[in-house]
Amino acid sequence: MSRNTQLLVKKLSQTMFVTACAVGFTMATNAAPVAISTAITAKSGPVFLGDSTDYPFSEAVRAGNTLYLSGQIGLKEGRLVKGGIKPETKQTLDNINATLLKYGYQKSDIVKCMAMLTDMDDFDDFNDVYRAEMAKPYPTRSAFGVSELAAGASVEIECMAVK
Repeated sequence: MSRNTQLLVKKLSQTMFVTACAVGFTMATNAAPVAISTAITAKSGPVFLGDSTDYPFSEAVRAGNTLYLSGQIGLKEGRLVKGGIKPETKQTLDNINATLLKYGYQKSDIVKCMAMLTDMDDFDDFNDVYRAEMAKPYPTRSAFGVSELAAGASVEIECMAVK
C-alpha cells in the first residue's frame, strides 16, 4: 500500500471514529430526557378513598405508595367508647388498623402518627396503650395538647403509612 493510501485510510478511520462518537453522544444526550419524562408522567395523581360522609374529608388518600389517613377517634358503632383515655386510645388504634387493612396496608407500614390529647396529663396512659398496640420499630410521632376534639373525644390520632 502506498504512503498516500495509508494516510487516506488513517484520515477516513479517524473521521469515522469521530462521527460515530458524535452520533452516540447525540443519541445519549437526546435519549435521557425522554426516559426521565416518561417516568415522571407515568406517576398517577392522588386517589381519594372512603365512603362519602356528612363531613368534608376523605377517610384516606393514597399518593404513590403512601396512604394518608384522616384523624380517627374512639368511635365504635357510631358512639364514643366509654371509660376514658385508655379505652378510647385502644378503639382509635383499632379503627386505624381497620382502615389500613381496608386499603391493603397494615400497622407495620405506618411511618408517622400525630396524636392529639385533650388532657396532657393522660399522656402516660395514652403511651401505655400505644406501646401495647404498636410494634417496634415505632413510627415517628408527634403529640399535641388540644382544647377540644370532635364528639367529645379525649384522643385523636392521624397516621401515614408507606408500602
